[in-house]
Amino acid sequence: MADTTSHHRPHGGPANLYDSPPPWDIGRPQPAFLRLAQDGAITGRVLDAGCGTGEHALMAAGLGLEATGIDLSATALGIAQRKARDRGLTARFLRHDARRLAALGESFGTVLNCGLFHVFGGADRAAYSAGLRHVLLPGGRYFMLGISDQEASEQWPVHKLTRTGIREAFADGWHVDSIHADTIGITTDPGGVRAWLAAITRV
Repeated sequence: MADTTSHHRPHGGPANLYDSPPPWDIGRPQPAFLRLAQDGAITGRVLDAGCGTGEHALMAAGLGLEATGIDLSATALGIAQRKARDRGLTARFLRHDARRLAALGESFGTVLNCGLFHVFGGADRAAYSAGLRHVLLPGGRYFMLGISDQEASEQWPVHKLTRTGIREAFADGWHVDSIHADTIGITTDPGGVRAWLAAITRV
């Protein structure tokens, strides 16, 4: 699960997290996000918040879109940049804290997030949501894939998401278009991790 913080380290934790691939780094886009791309739902300038090794930013770049990925792991960003070169794709990767999105000073038509929102709680979640509203253009869409409360395993130290919690977090200035059950693919379990896929529009 690409993110700026990872599920196993604190914010801004050790860069060596990606010295060996973590289980959520499956070497390709998450199927849920690939479906969005195939359906034409990803448009405009794209921000991958918590991009890890860059699969979703590179997926957007492959669509011909201007794509930026941010993460706190310098190791993951280096891998993402190598992937871009190897695949002949143009994408920008920045070391940046997702809780400070407004500091980017940029606007995007689509923001993608796999495995980040559920890491945040309390003030961190509020800061992330506020920054997200700042960088996403009116009418722009936020697609979030995060571990759901229906996942029985406790191996992931995250704030499992509920439908109600997602709606509450995006109650002011947003329209929650849909929240569907989905999965996050991991390398250690072919069944993946149970998740919610939320599609949210900034109004």
